[in-house]
Amino acid sequence: MRDVAVVSFAQWRNEREHQGSPNGIEMLVPTMTEAVEASGIPRKEIGFWCSGSSDYIAGRAFSFVMAVDAIGAWPPINESHVEMDAAWALYEAWVKIQTGEVDSACVYGFGKSSAGELRRVMTLQLDPYYVAPLGPDSVSLAALQARAGIDAGKWSERDMADVAARALSAGAKNENAVRRTERTVDELLGLDYVASPLRKYDCPPITDGASVMVLAAGDLARDVCSRPAWIRAFEHRVDTQNIGMLDLTISNSAAKAAAAAGVTDDRLDVAELHAPFSHQELILREAMGIGDGTEVTPSGGALVANPMFSGGLSRIGEAARRIHDGTADRTMGHATSGPCLQQNLVCVLEGE
Repeated sequence: MRDVAVVSFAQWRNEREHQGSPNGIEMLVPTMTEAVEASGIPRKEIGFWCSGSSDYIAGRAFSFVMAVDAIGAWPPINESHVEMDAAWALYEAWVKIQTGEVDSACVYGFGKSSAGELRRVMTLQLDPYYVAPLGPDSVSLAALQARAGIDAGKWSERDMADVAARALSAGAKNENAVRRTERTVDELLGLDYVASPLRKYDCPPITDGASVMVLAAGDLARDVCSRPAWIRAFEHRVDTQNIGMLDLTISNSAAKAAAAAGVTDDRLDVAELHAPFSHQELILREAMGIGDGTEVTPSGGALVANPMFSGGLSRIGEAARRIHDGTADRTMGHATSGPCLQQNLVCVLEGE
């Protein structure tokens, strides 16, 4: 296996939904410029480009082709795309480097969630025969999951509010957060339900955003980055899309991905979890065996900014940043996709 590292990462400053926010290309151009320049690798020398986005979010076919304009028309590039969060594009780029065909790659993801009704759009990812025709939206399904855990005695609404309050506190210090106002647990519990037992801050904000990451192999990574974030393990697992066949209070796919990646084999300084709903952090922490000695999602995560199709990549990017700045030696970035934590990807990073 080739040694591959994250050498740079950049985010568009996430925006709350509103009319007139930038489109994908406008978000990507400055973000990509920042990430590529920070990588120390000339743009024309990057061997592979891979993106993650969704035509359903954009509302038009082949929208990702238009986003390639952000890279530039010349010279010709080696390019690919996944209709997923860009964390899965990162996995493809990592595999591409492992083949030896290229020594570097740029990965990017973007989504303009405010362009439509996100809760309805996300229904299209459900099983097309048995679940999608019922019309459940993403928040309602998460509410069913949260209620199942409460009824089973695995967590309480106060436990959920504690997660949300901690995320808001972290978001207040994060310039890329769209929620930057702290709330106490009691204040959160006093709010009305959005979909019982979920309140506003148990759910992610509608967010327009983008993120870009540059990878490099071996000596190239060491030449361009003073402290590369080496990818030591990469795992992805999937649960069935049949909601009725799942125990919603646990996540087998997250547990298996974490075990295969060796998450708990050594001390874990930081775990950036992609948990769009407050109770999902509780599920993930239990499934992955993350203890009190690990700093969990210090960026605030998806509860303070959840740009669709770059939110997962941003969790890995935030984990890499802690390696880059020397404040952590071993971190984990996690991404999820699908309803109720259906798909889970784990990336373990280490500094030298």
